[in-house]
Amino acid sequence: MRRFSRAAVLAGVTALGGLVAVPAATAGTTTVVERGHDRTITFRADRTGEALLDVTAAAPGVSWGEEGHESAVLSLYVDGRYVTDDVVPAAFPITREFALGHLRAGRHRLTLRFAADRSRGTRVDVTGTAVRVVSRGRDYVDLAHAPILYGRNGADSGGPFQNAFTDTPLVAWHEDVPAAVPGHRLLTYSYIWSNEDGGTSTPQLMARWGRTTDIEWIYQVEVDARGRRVPGTAVIQAPNHVTQPFGGTYEGDHPLMQTCTLNNNICDKVDDPMRFFLSTSASLNAATEAREQIMDRNPWTYWVSDAESRREGKVEADPPTSSTTSIADPRDYLYLVVRKVTENPPNGALDWVGLSIGVRLKDDPTVYRSDHLFPDRSIQRDLPAATTVQLPPGTTPSDIAEITAIRVPTSNADPGSTIEVQAVNRAFFLGREDEPQRSFLSGATPATLTKAEPTAVIYGG
Repeated sequence: MRRFSRAAVLAGVTALGGLVAVPAATAGTTTVVERGHDRTITFRADRTGEALLDVTAAAPGVSWGEEGHESAVLSLYVDGRYVTDDVVPAAFPITREFALGHLRAGRHRLTLRFAADRSRGTRVDVTGTAVRVVSRGRDYVDLAHAPILYGRNGADSGGPFQNAFTDTPLVAWHEDVPAAVPGHRLLTYSYIWSNEDGGTSTPQLMARWGRTTDIEWIYQVEVDARGRRVPGTAVIQAPNHVTQPFGGTYEGDHPLMQTCTLNNNICDKVDDPMRFFLSTSASLNAATEAREQIMDRNPWTYWVSDAESRREGKVEADPPTSSTTSIADPRDYLYLVVRKVTENPPNGALDWVGLSIGVRLKDDPTVYRSDHLFPDRSIQRDLPAATTVQLPPGTTPSDIAEITAIRVPTSNADPGSTIEVQAVNRAFFLGREDEPQRSFLSGATPATLTKAEPTAVIYGG
């Protein structure tokens, strides 16, 4: 049976650096949650702090890829307070981590409620839960300011409860970097949704971003040396990707906000019944890691996003390379993360030089390219960037003769920029169940691409 986990469910009681793990259910047992049959688990927090909850759950008869049977929703309550929804998208168990907010030391009640009003399945089977409390230090501050996101409910996209069957929030993380004021820090929180019903086309997403999920930062705030919010610094990514001051309300230091556009931008007024308090305990170094590598740490996210793409008719057996709506089977792609720098001059908004990845297979003269020969599908950004290359079905790493980096000017006014390719973070295929396979390429791949010499081999050859 498939089992996708964020990590092994915590067991026993441990304490390290202010983190305390408290088991909330007995391992190896199954708690069945159905309409009208809430289940309550009692747990004890050994200290006061920000609490996180691991939940391992499955929903018999449910599949995110089957219309009308997309999910069953488990609503979680602590001491009678509604905390978050867990959208359970599969009949096999998936482990996810949620935030419970600020809890005082002592005994608490975790209630599991089947949310029949937003479920297309009939029950949820919970096979593991574990609570941990972060009570001090930098990790505590990062968690204390994490946002709470309410669901999208626009009439043009399905009304209330739509995140139970489309564009559902999957995982979240934070970035914590020094601010301009000495001793202050800038905290940025990002979410990954299973897809986006508006915005970038699926072929563009695969070529330029290396996935079909939607990834956006949603909240940023500066904190002082004591971890307190600096007034006037809180902002959200509002509709049309505009950075806008946060004008909403807080639950403690947790800002309340809502997904409000088809491409998952944010508003600071909330009116949807669904609530997502995903754990943001994961961190990312944007200078060395691509955002898509958060998905790699949560491999089940590939299964969910691929299931949604197939259900929505975005996957074809052999779509034309010019398609603006459809991609091939996600298992037919090579998934890479590339690090590069564009300089002399750096890329601008109009005339820029992109990077395409080419793959040549053994006994095959074709060069398969990530951009499909469309310059606007090449990689513009210089942060670590994910991309994909469509290859013949069944291709494996051993079939690859070489991988090349290709300089792509995107207009007739080539600015003459040089691209310095630095490294490939990872390169893998998906398995038969859409799970990422082991990366076969990782490390430095130095290459210089110029107008005179626009191509270089970075693997094989």
